Amino acid sequence: MAHAARLNSPEEPIRRPVSAPTFPQMSAAGLRAFFNIARDWDLNADEQIVLLGSPGRSTFFKWKAAPETARLGRDTLERLSLLLGIYKALQILLPQPSAADAWIKRPNSAPPFGGRRALDRMLAGNISDLVAVRQYLDAMRGGWA
Repeated sequence: MAHAARLNSPEEPIRRPVSAPTFPQMSAAGLRAFFNIARDWDLNADEQIVLLGSPGRSTFFKWKAAPETARLGRDTLERLSLLLGIYKALQILLPQPSAADAWIKRPNSAPPFGGRRALDRMLAGNISDLVAVRQYLDAMRGGWA
């Protein structure tokens, strides 16, 4: 009887296994975060579509209206991960939200940008361009490059 009481004691809460998020849950969470970032960065629909890997316009607007129904491919999930990392790095480097959000639209003389905006580099459409921006920001933070 003492054993049963110990199992239900408030000192030892019942532990349930934590399951990993499902693919649809990751897709929905990533899209919701992306659309918030797109709002903060003041991106138009065409820019958002390119950053997401150029899905069809109808697909894009379905994702925007109901992210929980999206079934994203690996390419789009990788893009979302990179964009979230870019956003986070900017928030760390430039703690004032308006400065962090405006950075991608300011011309930049650093080597990865050649006087153009970081957004121009990201809108080239290749994952490697998102990686280049992410690596640049991580290097500025003192992280991996």
